[in-house]
Amino acid sequence: MIASLYAGISGLSAQATAMTVIGDNIANVNTTAFKSNSSHFANILSNSLGGESATSGVGRGVEFWGASAQWTQGSLENSANSTDLAINGKGFFMVEDVSGSRFYTRAGSFSFDKEGYLVNPDGLKLQGYQLNASGGIGSITDIYVPGERISPPSATTEFNFDINLSSTAVAGDTYTTAQTVYDSLGNAVPMTLTFTRQAAARTWAVTGSIPTTSGTGMTFGGAASTNIVFDASGAMITPAADVTVALALTNGATTPLSLTWDFYNGTVSHGDVTGFSSTSGTTFQYQDGYPAGSLRSIGVSEEGIVTATYSNGEMTPLFQVSLVDFPSYDGLTKMGRNLYAESLESGQSLPGTAGSGRLGTISPNSLEMSNVDLAEEFVKMITTQRAFQANSRVITSSDEILQELINIKR
Repeated sequence: MIASLYAGISGLSAQATAMTVIGDNIANVNTTAFKSNSSHFANILSNSLGGESATSGVGRGVEFWGASAQWTQGSLENSANSTDLAINGKGFFMVEDVSGSRFYTRAGSFSFDKEGYLVNPDGLKLQGYQLNASGGIGSITDIYVPGERISPPSATTEFNFDINLSSTAVAGDTYTTAQTVYDSLGNAVPMTLTFTRQAAARTWAVTGSIPTTSGTGMTFGGAASTNIVFDASGAMITPAADVTVALALTNGATTPLSLTWDFYNGTVSHGDVTGFSSTSGTTFQYQDGYPAGSLRSIGVSEEGIVTATYSNGEMTPLFQVSLVDFPSYDGLTKMGRNLYAESLESGQSLPGTAGSGRLGTISPNSLEMSNVDLAEEFVKMITTQRAFQANSRVITSSDEILQELINIKR
C-alpha cells in the first residue's frame, strides 16, 4: 500500500507540472510569436537487484517527461510600423547583443534606436546582409541606417522631350519649352529651349539658354544652334543621331555639363519629336539627374530587403534581413525574452535569405501572433484537473486501507 501512496504522489507532481505548462501557455496568449508547449509523461517501473522489474512489471507511478514546443505558424497581425516583421514559414531572425553573442527569435518587433541600428525592444541588433551598390550580397552585419544619411546628387547625363512642332507655323514663329537639369553638386539648372520656324520647308532652329546665376550659355554639338527637320508625314529626319548639349557653368560645379539629347535608340528614332498640324506643345519630358536628398522613410520587402527612400525620390537598397534555419528546432535553448540560442541538440545555424531553401518569406508591417489555442488549453486544463483529483483520490483511498489494517491489529 505504501507503493500506491508514492504512485499517487508522483501523479500529483506530474499533473501539477502539466498545469504549470498550461498556465504558461495561457499567460503568453498575447506574446508575439510565442509557441505553445505540450506536456509529455512517462511511466515509472521499479527494478529488482537482478535488473528485472519488480512485482511482475507493476508500475510505480508517473514522471513528467518534458514539454515540447508546437512549431505551427501563428496568425499574422497587421501593424502600422514598417519595421515590424513577421516570418511566414520556417526560420528565425538573428539578433546580436553588445558582447557579440547571437540569439534567434521569431518576434519581429523592431525599431531604429537613436544611433540608427534596427533593434528589438531589448536593444539587440537585427542582423542582415549588407548590399553593395550593384545589389550584390555582402557579409552579415548589424542593420544600420543613420537618420542623417544623405543620398548624394547625380548630375544629368541625358534628357528628352515629347514635343510636337506645328506644321502650320510660318517663318519666324517660335515655341519655347523648359527643362530642369542637375549639375555635379546637385544644383538645379533651368534650361530653356527655343524652337524658331525657318523659311526652309518643315525646318526649325533650336537655341538654348540658362540663367546667368548658373552659367554663360549652352551649345549643341559645339554650335550655338541645331536644326530639326521633318518629312512630309511629320516624322523627324534631322538630326539623324543624338545631339550633345554642353552647358557652360560658373556656379562651382563641373563644367561643361555634358548632356545627351536622346532622339534615337541606336539608329531607330524614338518618335518623340513630331511635326504634325496640331498646336505646338510638350506632353512629356525626362532627365536622369537628381539633387541631394535626405532620408524620409525605411521600408522592408517580402524578400527582407531594407530600402531607404529619400526626399529626392531615390530608393536605395541597403541591407537584406538574414533568416536562420536549424536542423532541430526542439533542440534550441530557450533564453526567455522571446529568444533562443543554438545548442548541440539544435545543430548549427543555417543562415540565408527570405524565400531561399526551406526559409519562409517576410511580411512587413506585420507581427506573428501566439499560436496558443485557448479552447484547447481549457480542455487540457479540465483533463489535468480531473487527473490531479483522481491521483489525490488514490492517496486518500490508500490511507483509508492502511487505517483499516491498523484497526485490525487493534
